[in-house]
Amino acid sequence: MYQILSNLLWKIIKPIGVNIVRKKGYPEDAILRKCGEISESGFSKEDKVIMFHGVSVGESLALENLVKTARKEFPETKIVMTTGTHTGQELAKKKLGEYTDLITYFPADFPCVIQKFLDKINPTTVFIAETEIWPNFAMECKKRGINLYIINGRISDSTFKSYNALKVIFKWFLSFYTGIFTQSEDDNKKFLALGANPQTTKVMNNLKFDITKPEGIKFNKGYSRVLLAGSTHAGEDEIVLSVFKKLKENHSDLKMILAPRHLTRVEEVKKLVEEYGFSYAQRSSGKSDLEGCEVLLLDTLGELGKMYEYSDISFIGGSFNKTGGHNPLESIVFEKPVISGPSIHNFKDIYGIIKRAEAGFVVNTEQEFYEIANKMLSDNEFYSQTVQKCEKVFQEQQGALEFVINVIRESL
Repeated sequence: MYQILSNLLWKIIKPIGVNIVRKKGYPEDAILRKCGEISESGFSKEDKVIMFHGVSVGESLALENLVKTARKEFPETKIVMTTGTHTGQELAKKKLGEYTDLITYFPADFPCVIQKFLDKINPTTVFIAETEIWPNFAMECKKRGINLYIINGRISDSTFKSYNALKVIFKWFLSFYTGIFTQSEDDNKKFLALGANPQTTKVMNNLKFDITKPEGIKFNKGYSRVLLAGSTHAGEDEIVLSVFKKLKENHSDLKMILAPRHLTRVEEVKKLVEEYGFSYAQRSSGKSDLEGCEVLLLDTLGELGKMYEYSDISFIGGSFNKTGGHNPLESIVFEKPVISGPSIHNFKDIYGIIKRAEAGFVVNTEQEFYEIANKMLSDNEFYSQTVQKCEKVFQEQQGALEFVINVIRESL
């Protein structure tokens, strides 16, 4: 009955929905794909097909290492990646294009749409990242004997309250899933409270923490301590330089590596550094140490993730504007504490874990930024404890990648 009513509803709302999506700027091809129309030839019933779904940027980033590892571990298997948003789709194509056989949009959750989509993709196993619960998709997978898993599962407190009010319905929805694997014990308890099967609902930890340190680069920081400001955006360089200037009054050994997010802004940032009266050098000139300069402009591609090894404190940019922050784990993986501004919605779950572990700090103002940075530079015991917490949080959260790879191996 639920599926019959869903199909009737689709006939009514399809023209409205298509118009809304079109007004949001989605290309016509994307709209067709959301309606289950896939132009590619599709896969045969003999193919083993793994499908991964991450609704937007954050979820797609969480799946990046998993998709790459799955391609390496299961080279004969077809891999499909789906997203729900245009930004997620663009990111998936950029990051995962060479590791997948198809990147497309997740279909609208109506039986007639789902059926067309699954006829084309014919997946063996489907992995849905984080909190995406689509009843019709789940029911159709169950009918076809497709293994369906929620991985990296999480439920916010507000979402849990909404779901819990409809607990009877959600228990029914969750019964169609082969397994539900969560980021934490707290998330696990929430899914169980909603009626998930305790035999197939387990903690897997967080995929986003399953990264390794990148290969090092030759660089000599000497005896200096380093504040690394990574991926800064317009308006943030002024904040960073102002804080750096105050810190230098008490910590003369402090130097800064400043890495603008977009290299098109390098000239603009150089002028700001000059206005604040700092001597500087540019990494692009071949500079491989901090001798003779107070600020090193990291104006090269692909080196920021490696340069965090040489920081003592890292500021993560995109967090004092509306960008939503950048990945703090690039610093934490080197046991280097992070400071971010308040705009962190792209990595909210990661920051939640880091903050609870006291391995990093989210500040609201320039003054708060200065105070926490000054405390870490002034209080050796506090700094050492924070570094130890960076190491501990990584140890506690890793293992998720291997967990899911084992699930894939069993399902195939």
